[in-house]
Amino acid sequence: MAEKGRSLSRITKELGSQTQNQKPEKWTFILLLLLTCLGLVVAAVVLWLVPYIGFSNINRHLPLIMAVLFGLIVMFLIGGGLTLVFTIIRGKNLFFNRKIRGVVIRFLFPLLVLAGRCVGIDKDRVRRAFIMVNNQLVAAEARRVPPSKLLILLPQCLQFHDCPVRITGNVENCKGCGKCKIKNLVELSRKYDISIAVATGGTLARKIVVDKKPEMIIGVACERDLTSGIQDTYPIPVYGILNRRPNGPCYDTDVDLELVEEGIATFLAHEAGDTKGLSPKDTDRTAQ
Repeated sequence: MAEKGRSLSRITKELGSQTQNQKPEKWTFILLLLLTCLGLVVAAVVLWLVPYIGFSNINRHLPLIMAVLFGLIVMFLIGGGLTLVFTIIRGKNLFFNRKIRGVVIRFLFPLLVLAGRCVGIDKDRVRRAFIMVNNQLVAAEARRVPPSKLLILLPQCLQFHDCPVRITGNVENCKGCGKCKIKNLVELSRKYDISIAVATGGTLARKIVVDKKPEMIIGVACERDLTSGIQDTYPIPVYGILNRRPNGPCYDTDVDLELVEEGIATFLAHEAGDTKGLSPKDTDRTAQ
């Protein structure tokens, strides 16, 4: 268990080290989250204030009823936002952690992008913050699956640009020349007996997920593709690992193999029937 905790810790730290900005990405996310909550509160107040003038002419109690209603909405928004902030800061699995992940993916991220744009925060930085928080929530679930239900999903740009071999249909076609990391990743998939696939874009990635029906995905890609992949495959948990781009985007990219292997070891169930994750006590120790 201690080894599993160290693996989670290193994966999270490695993701943070891939960004050039020195400010921790979780604080970027928290800042944008608070700005979004503030905007929603202001919108709720405006929506209440505008009809307030006319409601009093219908019934003298109607303005008070509307104030209570919008007050409950505001409290719900603030409560949800603070719960997510505490989850990020503490790094522990709360009682409705999976629902929080769904809210972040489906609802909050577009608002965070808008909030970031308003205050001049780069979109890729917002995406990195989103990936970091998603990874923390996925890791906090401590979900472990059998090898048949774990999928490694890779971008085609990891393949050497001049390679004549087509691997998008079947990664096993790789000839193992060693000019890119595909060879090493195929070896990892064989070592752990897990599925591995290469996608040229979102459409193919979604088809791969539908065909293979995984319960857990470890995805390697850039900020944009990881973000869209996490959103497209929900509620299937996706743990995102940013690729390295020494030659620029979408051209002979690279990935930390040790990081991928530690991700596999973290989410893979090694014992028969061990597919339900950790006990609450173990989950707390893992997240610490």
